[in-house]
Amino acid sequence: MPKQQSRVNSPHRICNDNEVAAKSPPLNCASPEIKFMPSPNKPPKVPTSNANLTRRKSLTRSVYSKPKSRFGEQPYPVDGTLLEENGSSGLQEQLTVSSPYKASPNNKTGSGTVNRTVSILSVITPKTPLMASPGPAGEDFDELVYKKVELSKSKRSRRVTTKVLIEWFVFVCIASSLVASLTVGKLERMEIWGLGFWRWCVLVMVTFCGMLVTRWFMHIVVFLIETNFLLRKKVLYFVHGLKKCVQVFIWIGLVLLAWVLLINRGVNRSELATKILNGVTWTLVSLLIGAFLWFMKTLLLKILASNFHVKSFFDRIQESLFHQYILQTLSGPPLVEEAEKIGTARSLSHFSFRSTDGKGGTKKQTIDIAKLHQMKQEKVSAWTMKVLVDAMTNSGLSTISSALDESFDDGENEQTDKEITNEMEATAAAYYIFRNVAAPGCTYIDEDELRRFMIKEEVRMVYPLLAEAETGQITRKSLTDWLLKVYQERKALAHALSDTKTAVKQLNKLVTGILVVVTIIVWLLLMEIATTKVLVFLSSQLVLAAFMFGNTCKNIFEAIIFVFVMHPFDVGDRCVIDGVELLVEEMNILTTVFLKLNNEKVFYPNSVLAIKPISNYYRSPDMGDGVEFSIDFTTPAEKIGALKEKVKRYLERNPQYWHPNFGLLVKEIVDVNKIKMGVYVTHTMNFQEFGEKNRRRTELVMEIKKIFEELNIRYNLLPQGVHLRHIEPVTNVQNI
Repeated sequence: MPKQQSRVNSPHRICNDNEVAAKSPPLNCASPEIKFMPSPNKPPKVPTSNANLTRRKSLTRSVYSKPKSRFGEQPYPVDGTLLEENGSSGLQEQLTVSSPYKASPNNKTGSGTVNRTVSILSVITPKTPLMASPGPAGEDFDELVYKKVELSKSKRSRRVTTKVLIEWFVFVCIASSLVASLTVGKLERMEIWGLGFWRWCVLVMVTFCGMLVTRWFMHIVVFLIETNFLLRKKVLYFVHGLKKCVQVFIWIGLVLLAWVLLINRGVNRSELATKILNGVTWTLVSLLIGAFLWFMKTLLLKILASNFHVKSFFDRIQESLFHQYILQTLSGPPLVEEAEKIGTARSLSHFSFRSTDGKGGTKKQTIDIAKLHQMKQEKVSAWTMKVLVDAMTNSGLSTISSALDESFDDGENEQTDKEITNEMEATAAAYYIFRNVAAPGCTYIDEDELRRFMIKEEVRMVYPLLAEAETGQITRKSLTDWLLKVYQERKALAHALSDTKTAVKQLNKLVTGILVVVTIIVWLLLMEIATTKVLVFLSSQLVLAAFMFGNTCKNIFEAIIFVFVMHPFDVGDRCVIDGVELLVEEMNILTTVFLKLNNEKVFYPNSVLAIKPISNYYRSPDMGDGVEFSIDFTTPAEKIGALKEKVKRYLERNPQYWHPNFGLLVKEIVDVNKIKMGVYVTHTMNFQEFGEKNRRRTELVMEIKKIFEELNIRYNLLPQGVHLRHIEPVTNVQNI
């Protein structure tokens, strides 16, 4: 890494904080039509060029019915001056906000707050992650949202309370009746269908209050497991997923036990009554078998989902969460500096997020980044993987840190994560982070400034990610490029996890349908309804169904194997199928949706993809490229050697783009006239970012052209024979 320049004598230090422009447009205009206007509150000026003109929208199709794409949409227009390195009008502040944090020890103002400037576009709505509600209208909007959330919480609370009250009321009534039937003499002698009244009370209690009792039992089991750390890591994930299944299984088992021991024995009955009671018994047995099959189905799907997530997404989640930790840390106050100032030593390598629970509420969870980096894929428990997946799916890419300790914030102004939802907001977030970390008026960030926010070990890992390879400095452009890349990767990963969850749900529905059919067949067999004639009839219908739907079942099975076993790509991967470059947009059980380079959607059945060779750019290592050309046969060998040396120096000057090893090969000599050659190089990336790959190759081709001109390397065609033929004028022919 190049040596850092002195911060005092740096020629890049441009102090323009006092040149804050008062001409900045207010950002309280939410109209999406007002873009890049110097003053949205004034009448628009007549455009002087076509740059500010937009094409009239077609009226043949409603904007609401326009197909959307996850990755094919055009990027948001970003003001080019936002990324300029010198302090010009693009750096002048378009929005002045007070920092939500307490003043940094190095940046204090008279009022005790740090005034920061954020340059973002005027199309940001009040929901933007980098902008508070702009005035009374925004306050009304926030108040409306708050009231709506509180109303939904109160409704949910009332609904749960009502359900619990009904269960307790029924339990108390039945328990009172049971006690009365055992203590009151008249009720002790009371019988219904030859059975004592207390037996019926027990059966009704088990039937209607069994779920309440089994719920208590499961809560106790979960509590005991959570108290044991080893069990909590290995078993808790499956306990939470199987809790409902076990609860239903125990409840049906208790009902069957009460029915067999208290109702269906000890009394002589007629043949019809005995047949009805046996039918109820076998029905309960069938339900118990169905509950057990449901339990096994849920267990196997949980194991499948957990192993699939660990195998396919753990490395990507690990990297993405570390990037999110970087964003949250750099966009917040300098916690390391403040901790050193007050003389406390606390671990800052963690961030918190809010995930939704099964009841629709939210709960706060924390991930230790240091421990996350030490994890190995083979040793990740199912519960840990569930927490990581929840962090990816339930929380977006956020900027403002929520890991601020109470020692720095007394809780009056609670901070919330500001989610980045598009490329425009990612660009604005990069600008905000740069102004938050860099010294006032400086155009790059050095390691000393990063150490105000992170410990030394983290700085050593983070600095190479953000710095430019040419200068070794973190500029606003390099930070913006990195953040845009992180946002795109996070969006692709979130879509991949969402589609995987959807695929598991679809598989769950398919298996559930099969289990329902199996349970019904078991019930028919136990009830002796399925006689020989019925079985022969069902077999004939099964043969007919196999003839009609056999190929469909085969395709479904192959698609399931393709998605969960082969799994050659994830959402967001760039692949090559049948020689066509495609971007994976959506994955389902039966089909996969791709995007071509021109954003054309292509739908492939997974059963067809299972038998095709698929090239995956995202999973490939650094890929090679080549430029072929022809030179004149008379070109001296010295010039070819000079060509090779100049190409080598070009690659060495750009180590961030190319590996130093390359090949200059002579392919063939054609007609003793020209020599076909090729320069074969290796990128420092794969071809997942196709646009970046084309840009690098274009620069390489232009450099080779420049070298040809410097060395006067040319290609001349062979002398061509020209055949001339005299044609007499038409007038002479007419005279003859």
